[in-house]
Amino acid sequence: MIDARTLETLHGYYLVKTNAIYKLIGHTDFASQVDRLCRDACLGLWQGQTLTDNHLKAYNALYSKGQKAPSTLYWELVAAENSFPGLGVPDFFRVLVLTRKKAAEELLSFLRDLTRRLSDPDLSIPAETQFIQEMGKLLSAVLNSDDPLGFTALRSPDKRAGGSAASQSTAGTPAPAGTADGQEQPPEDLDKLLEELDSLVGLTQIKKDVRSLINLIKVRKLRQAEELKVPELSLHMVFTGNPGTGKTTVARLLARLYRSIGVLSTGTLLEVDRAGLVAGYVGQTALKTLEAVKKARGGILFVDEAYSLVPDGSGTNDFGQEAISTILKAMEDMREELVVIVAGYPEPMERFIESNPGLESRFGKYFQFEDYNGSELMDIFRLQCRKNQYVPDEETEKFCIDMFNEMYENRDENFGNARDVRNIFERAVTNQANRLAAMEKPTKDDLMKLIKEDIVGPKEEEENTGEGEEKKDEEKSE
Repeated sequence: MIDARTLETLHGYYLVKTNAIYKLIGHTDFASQVDRLCRDACLGLWQGQTLTDNHLKAYNALYSKGQKAPSTLYWELVAAENSFPGLGVPDFFRVLVLTRKKAAEELLSFLRDLTRRLSDPDLSIPAETQFIQEMGKLLSAVLNSDDPLGFTALRSPDKRAGGSAASQSTAGTPAPAGTADGQEQPPEDLDKLLEELDSLVGLTQIKKDVRSLINLIKVRKLRQAEELKVPELSLHMVFTGNPGTGKTTVARLLARLYRSIGVLSTGTLLEVDRAGLVAGYVGQTALKTLEAVKKARGGILFVDEAYSLVPDGSGTNDFGQEAISTILKAMEDMREELVVIVAGYPEPMERFIESNPGLESRFGKYFQFEDYNGSELMDIFRLQCRKNQYVPDEETEKFCIDMFNEMYENRDENFGNARDVRNIFERAVTNQANRLAAMEKPTKDDLMKLIKEDIVGPKEEEENTGEGEEKKDEEKSE
């Protein structure tokens, strides 16, 4: 039975205690999660009891300043109590341990005091006392852990026990993308994946580097099977290069290759940038990054423009450092379940790696993606045409060869490589559609053919050939 006096002063007590905790955190953005944790603690405390109206009033009194007051009905509380699965450690609490440990300690102390206040005043219900003790042990274990974010727990059981990656079970890991009805698809054939790698335009050195890496991993697995020593190997990589040079494409293919040879369990790739990792307050960034790491588990976390996490080369007063610290911790604790690739322009990426000693020590492979030359840009354009069933005529083919060579020779910091080619192709398709719309009955050949006017556009065509001026002169003479 909840004491009536406790019930009368409960909300005021709750506000005082939670406001003190939010001051230690530095913001109130975790308020709804704190309230949820406290109400979950009530469900665990009262589980198995016959609830009264006082229980309902106490439950609805637990809300922070600025948060909406709960309006839980009696039957809803009873249903929640009966179905309560047990108290877990929420991610925001783990993040507080990492970023604001004092606030996490105060929150645990408050939870203990709150549950004592809401338990039977005569301590006549042993299950309540047991729950308070178990809750304290559960949260204290995180407070005193070297792995507060729980990355070790994200590893599959077999990998925590050690052993060869080739023999590891993938039980308990997320299913890879493209599965149906929860059934995991078998790994793709390695030779076919390597053929796909070879089919990419250009990237000669990258292809050699990827093949060498795959061969190294395969031989390491053979040595492990024979119980021979193998040197330490970091699979985390730095991709440097300008936009449109194939960094994301190669990263996605690498994830599939790693799954094929048993290094990763899902072979998926999660692409994020600063906006996908960094939030506006202390603790929020670590929580956001933790969510990204969990989604990438079993595959590759691809951080594009990673240097934006340390603006201006400075490592101070920016929440990007919180994201970096969280990723570094994941790289160490989830070695068997996560590969991290950071990517961006060459010079900024060099500054990024030098900004934190932990980054230099954890990234073992550097891949430099060179700009596509004119011939390679033309090959990419031809590939786009073949995939989409378009055929440039002879004049258009010659014009595009000259155009892409000129683009490459005169490239600057805004050169987009394959992105520019895709933009040109998409513009050509739009121009062709506008041209064909004026025809009464375009043939199949018309629908497939791209002409020079489609590439440069009608206005540009007139300007480039002087036809525009000639037409104006003819109109005047008439």
